[in-house]
Amino acid sequence: MSEDKITLKPVYSCPASASDIPKGVKLPKDLVLSWHQADTLKAIRDPNIEVIFNYAITGDGKSLGSYLESLLEYFTILGLYPTNELARDQEMQIGGYIKLFEPEHEPRVHRLSGQELEIYAEQEKLKKGTALETRVGQTEILLANPDIFHYLHQGAYLFVNDSPDKLWGRIVKRFNVILFDEFHVFQVPQIASVINAMLFIRRTNRRKKFLFLSATPNPQLVDRLKLAGFRCYEIDPLKENKYKFPDTMAECQQLKSEGWRQVSRQIVLHFVRLEPTSKASETWLKDNSELILAHLQGGSKGAIILNSIAAVKRLTNFFDNFLKPYGFKVSENTGLSGKRTKEESLEADLVLGTSTIDVGVDFKINALFFESADAGSFIQRLGRLGRHDGYERNGQHIIFNGFTAYALAPNFLIDKLFRGDSPSLKSDEVYERPFFHEQIRANYRKINNFEGYYLKWGTVQSMRLVRQLGHPNVKQQYKDSQEAFKKDCELVFSTDKRKVNLKAVFVRSKEWESEWQQLSAGKGKGNPILDEATSFRGTSSLLCGIYDTTETNEVDKFKTYDLPGILSNLEIEPMKGTEFERLRHAIAERTSTSIPKSRYEYCLGFMKLLGYREERLDWKFTYPGNLEPIAHTWKVQVLLGIQVWQPGNYWISEINKQLKKQALVSYILPLRLDEVRWRLRLPMHFDIYPISDQSSVHDATPPYCIAFGHSALLVDTQANWLKSKGNEIWVI
Repeated sequence: MSEDKITLKPVYSCPASASDIPKGVKLPKDLVLSWHQADTLKAIRDPNIEVIFNYAITGDGKSLGSYLESLLEYFTILGLYPTNELARDQEMQIGGYIKLFEPEHEPRVHRLSGQELEIYAEQEKLKKGTALETRVGQTEILLANPDIFHYLHQGAYLFVNDSPDKLWGRIVKRFNVILFDEFHVFQVPQIASVINAMLFIRRTNRRKKFLFLSATPNPQLVDRLKLAGFRCYEIDPLKENKYKFPDTMAECQQLKSEGWRQVSRQIVLHFVRLEPTSKASETWLKDNSELILAHLQGGSKGAIILNSIAAVKRLTNFFDNFLKPYGFKVSENTGLSGKRTKEESLEADLVLGTSTIDVGVDFKINALFFESADAGSFIQRLGRLGRHDGYERNGQHIIFNGFTAYALAPNFLIDKLFRGDSPSLKSDEVYERPFFHEQIRANYRKINNFEGYYLKWGTVQSMRLVRQLGHPNVKQQYKDSQEAFKKDCELVFSTDKRKVNLKAVFVRSKEWESEWQQLSAGKGKGNPILDEATSFRGTSSLLCGIYDTTETNEVDKFKTYDLPGILSNLEIEPMKGTEFERLRHAIAERTSTSIPKSRYEYCLGFMKLLGYREERLDWKFTYPGNLEPIAHTWKVQVLLGIQVWQPGNYWISEINKQLKKQALVSYILPLRLDEVRWRLRLPMHFDIYPISDQSSVHDATPPYCIAFGHSALLVDTQANWLKSKGNEIWVI
């Protein structure tokens, strides 16, 4: 069968005309703003606009438009980024903008993740809340993650006797604009959190502007904010015909002479047909290592983006050994990579990574090999290519010679795109980027959007915030704000069929607390389901502390990883928590480096990471009783006694001792895992696993599956649909 490949046209972005740029704006010599950048600046200055959405395509300079006002005037911005890698990348970009603009009021720029907040607090001998407030006061541009923003409003950094508004009342006031970047990668629980926070800020603080940057519109967010009465403004260059896709070099030159800026270069995209199995991409990359070598020898810099951390780790070793004799540097960038490794990885000749590098990080390559799990990740990863003409090496600018991508795609997708009576694409044809993206979205696997989450679980966050405003210390001050915020939430999270009642949500939360007290015989603390529902990314009850012996940098050896990933992919050796802490303390002392301690306080267990398995190991969760009555309650519940069954694993008994005592927010389904994944169109890294009970522990395929944490809440929104379809004949 002949190879399927297409060519994607280059993309040029329309320049701002003189009338598009606000009067009095002085730009550096030779800098030409794009239309959408000037429009963003105008929207930021327009007092009648509260929420701005910029949908410019990947690589079109959304960041410059967002921070432009801070480069022209004294203006403060809180930038929130879904990954620390993206925040680090933005910090470097903003530093470049400051050098270019040389502003009279040079903005102070700081980056702050949860770990960096802890280090700063430790170094300055401050409590976290005080450290956060201090850092904010020293900053005009703060680059943080949305987790900090979320927990700030949930009161996470306060003491018992503090007023709820002690921090958010001061910190939020500090910033003129709150910016959310790469918003399309957020899942529904995070979107619900952001909506709640925006409604809360509007009713308790002076009016703020919110700016969302995303190449993909999010109707769920936009419609709900408009329903709440926010004055929204959408900047969509594609709809406004502000992009052009030239066919010839002459057309490219003409556009360039008219000030149009090239956003993306022409790309030759090869479709590599693979069976949808776990190691298909890894095997193909090894088998085609000579092809990758040929690209590098031809002057290319390359990237490989995969779904699995373990696959990246194995392939990094493989390509490091293979390419070292030729003088090429190989590096990695994953959730288990050390900080220094991540920082150095983008300079390598070949970087291998997971989603840590496909979310907005601006690296300079011209050869890309990638797999994907759905339409969104396909488009996101392809968007890493064609952003730069070349790169710097030893003070010399090296020009790329063409841009090539290899999509390691499942055969069913390629058949949908290129086969049949009326295929969407034809091999060797040339296409414009928007049309191609439409075909990918139409033909690739669609992921469940869990729309029901807003009504059922987003309102739990609303309820907690409403109660916060009823705290005795602030009740009188925020009396009107509390009622207005409550009405906003009940309006925004209701549906045509069901109306939100936050009092009913509170009653439900007390029922969870009562059930947990009964289950734990009065010994359990808190309210695990409420804590999960009001967390930002989940409470990570299965997190383990890892001492990574494969990590070269001592300070970066201390990590965390989820138990299911450890069971499947890692070669480990158990260790005592006291030994882990002794090593952490000793290395921190010896290197005079702060290695935060608190992130390991709630770990399920501790272990040394020795290496990565070539093949995934089979395992399953087990329950000591009968799961049938639990599964047929069709609700989220806290479970105790869950263990892991993995024959031949000599260390699993130590983990099971801790695991069976762990309170796990769970959802048990009386269906096989593969069936649930298929029916619910679940994302690849969804926390749902096979589980057996006492009567099915020896079954080859467990008859039940269990979802944890946020995944349990998301499954809960689909329960009625699953029940109603329970007797249907089902075939993969």
